[in-house]
Amino acid sequence: MKAIRTNSEHQDFINLVKLLDADLAKRDGAEHSFYAQFNKIDSIKHVVVLYENDIPLGCGAIKPFDSDTMEVKRMYTLPKSRGKGIASKVLLELEKWAKELSYKKCVLETGTKQPEAIALYKKNGYDIIPNYGQYIGVENSRCFEKKL
Repeated sequence: MKAIRTNSEHQDFINLVKLLDADLAKRDGAEHSFYAQFNKIDSIKHVVVLYENDIPLGCGAIKPFDSDTMEVKRMYTLPKSRGKGIASKVLLELEKWAKELSYKKCVLETGTKQPEAIALYKKNGYDIIPNYGQYIGVENSRCFEKKL
């Protein structure tokens, strides 16, 4: 497997995010439009795409949240490739990149209708924190943090 660093203009990332959004629309139902407004990818500078035999299997991104913190966004693994550690590899590469850029922690939000994502973040050392920003008071949101 090979991870590449790129940005949100990379076509493989765009294609994976389309699949992610379709999956989230099914899971989130009526709430999808609320979450979708915070998941635009038009100007993300830090994107990782993971490949096996030149086939893109998963992706993720980070964007500045504040001066010390990156926010993890747009994590996705193709359904046929799940359970193989792909998301953990993407997340590790994103964290490594954030450290190289002198950020001290990562935060993220995921939904209660994504139990695999919650398990992924807990397995990778993320702790649940109070919901931040636009997710304050959103019952189906769970926010996480990891010090790098």
